[in-house]
Amino acid sequence: MPRYEYRCRTCDDTFELSRPMAESSAPAACPGGHDDTVKLLSAVAVGGSRSAAPAPAQGGGGGGGGCCGGGCCG
Repeated sequence: MPRYEYRCRTCDDTFELSRPMAESSAPAACPGGHDDTVKLLSAVAVGGSRSAAPAPAQGGGGGGGGCCGGGCCG
């Protein structure tokens, strides 16, 4: 279940809640019981190494996509 970060406008506390995506915009009370909260935008970092994925094939080997990755380019 995704975690969302919120900030209370009353006490300025920042807190996280685990909730379904469908409820991400629903009101959330802070741990102090205040209802005046706002959902914060969170930056997601995805880690990995450059060697984790193979390099794309060079030359005329099959598959296309060119600049847009799906064949929508002429």
